[in-house]
Amino acid sequence: MTELEVQKLQKYLCDKFNNKNVRLVERIKSEDSLEVYLADEFIGTLYRDDEEGEVSYDFNMAILEMDLVNKAI
Repeated sequence: MTELEVQKLQKYLCDKFNNKNVRLVERIKSEDSLEVYLADEFIGTLYRDDEEGEVSYDFNMAILEMDLVNKAI
């Protein structure tokens, strides 16, 4: 992904989640995906999909059951 594309995506995610601590980091072995962090915590992967000239992005975030144990409702 281009630097401009990464900047736009990072701004979008910061605005969408109302959190300026969202940051995107390039992956060493992949040009079509980025790592997504909230502050220093890795929270997921953002993939770029170019299907017949239409570009979309897929944010994949796994939530482990053990991370939910101590969360109050």
